[in-house]
Amino acid sequence: MKESTGFDEGMGELGLNIEGLLRRSARQLIQQAIEGEVRALLEEYAAVRMVDGRRAVVRNGYLPEREILTVVGPVPVPIPKVRDRSGSGVVFRSSLVPPYVRKSRSVAAALSWRYLHGVSSGRMQEALSVLLGEEAKGLSPAVLGRLKAEWAQEHAQ
Repeated sequence: MKESTGFDEGMGELGLNIEGLLRRSARQLIQQAIEGEVRALLEEYAAVRMVDGRRAVVRNGYLPEREILTVVGPVPVPIPKVRDRSGSGVVFRSSLVPPYVRKSRSVAAALSWRYLHGVSSGRMQEALSVLLGEEAKGLSPAVLGRLKAEWAQEHAQ
């Protein structure tokens, strides 16, 4: 007899498990926060007008969606674009998700801690498989040492 909870079965019908539900909620929260940042920027420049009376700083669609690695897994986030018609250089940069961010701070901290733990304990393979998944099977300490030496040599050149 299969044992399961009603919650799991109900979510299965919708095509979501608990992780999917958490990711969807995280995406909505991140999107709401970014939209708030855009609104604040547009309000700041609301008085700036073109010669013909139109607003100089307006929304202009979205950048391509990118995934941010969070504690609940990868979350796709669309970042809004802002257009400055006056040419004064107004650009929207989210403080929550800057252009270079691909991992949340807690994930980045956990990854570096996990890597250092693997180095100090000598269980590098275990640490790498947590960080890289199944792709880390061929990475042994010897391979990593050889790669590090090659990278140091390339950097010196």
